[in-house]
Amino acid sequence: METIPVLPPPATESPTPGNWARKNLFSTWYNSILTVVCLIVSFQIIKGIIVWATTKAQWRVLEANLPLFFAGRFPSESYWRLWVIAAIIAVLGGLTWGNIQRQERLLIILGGAVAIALISPIDLTSRFYILGIIVAIAASYLAGRQINPKIMSWMPGFWALSFPVILWLIKGGLGLREVDTNDWGGLVLTLFLAIISIVLSFPLGVLLALGRQSTLPVVKLLSTLYIEIIRGLPLIGILFLGQVMLQLFLPPEYPKLDRVVRAIAGLTLFSAAYLAENVRGGLQAIPRGQIEAARALGLNTPLLTILIVLPQALRTVIPAIGGQFIGLFMDTSLLSLFGMLELIGISRAILANPSYIGRYAEVYIFVGIIYWIFCYSISQASRKIERNLGVGHR
Repeated sequence: METIPVLPPPATESPTPGNWARKNLFSTWYNSILTVVCLIVSFQIIKGIIVWATTKAQWRVLEANLPLFFAGRFPSESYWRLWVIAAIIAVLGGLTWGNIQRQERLLIILGGAVAIALISPIDLTSRFYILGIIVAIAASYLAGRQINPKIMSWMPGFWALSFPVILWLIKGGLGLREVDTNDWGGLVLTLFLAIISIVLSFPLGVLLALGRQSTLPVVKLLSTLYIEIIRGLPLIGILFLGQVMLQLFLPPEYPKLDRVVRAIAGLTLFSAAYLAENVRGGLQAIPRGQIEAARALGLNTPLLTILIVLPQALRTVIPAIGGQFIGLFMDTSLLSLFGMLELIGISRAILANPSYIGRYAEVYIFVGIIYWIFCYSISQASRKIERNLGVGHR
């Protein structure tokens, strides 16, 4: 019998940058032309941006108004309360991150934060506060790596308990000077509106999705009417109704609702309708056999929904829910049309100052970077949850 000769493995090029470029950028003559053209165009664009940023842009508008961008008209003597809130979030965030994230990425982020704190045009006291918060994040991260996972499972409860404390620090009362919501502004107001609206719209959207799938005709009809009516109206119209007409639906003796509460109501009602449709898609994706198997095991409808249906449905639509939360965060900018000084509103107020007329590019680039940082963080958190739950892989 003839022996088949053993052939050597095929020769492969080492994965160097040059080999990658030849394979992906200069594989053919037309790819080479496209690569060269794109490099020239990119170089010209980057060069123009650098020249404008270093010679023409007047960044003093940001340096002089940083407190307004981040805290609006919040009393300066009460800034310490905002720093305490940042420290609480930093500690809880570090503990949570230490339980789910790798250390290398945290070191990169903290290093970048230290560099920004050192070069940013802020006063010395604020730099010390920022550096202290960075140290708190690092320490709580290391603690989160060491704490028993059973204890870390209580982190959602700790986050929930921190909310009343944060609200007390922002609003005041019980020994602290009260700060009117008209003085809330900038990033503080944007984050407050977005986080509260997200927390409230999620359970409401899930209930609406379950109601639309219900076998009870009245519940199904009411849920369907709500979802279709709200989805047929623009958000600006919902916000207008919330700011102007919501009080008309309450008894005459009822105290006047704060405009922040009315804004949260409009954002929540709008987002819940779209979230309900996302969750309904997840509910429809569950195989009918799993529901029948759960009923065969003797599970009643509430247990079937909580233990079998909802976990799988929510796992399926995590990307859509993340996108909905990002959209809700950006939708808070519409509240500037109603005189609320969130990030966009405070930017317009700053640009109305005669000293800063025409500085639109500098201000809106800065605000855009802030929005991008938070939206990208939500996106990364969503992707992390997807990876942990194996969405799309099993």
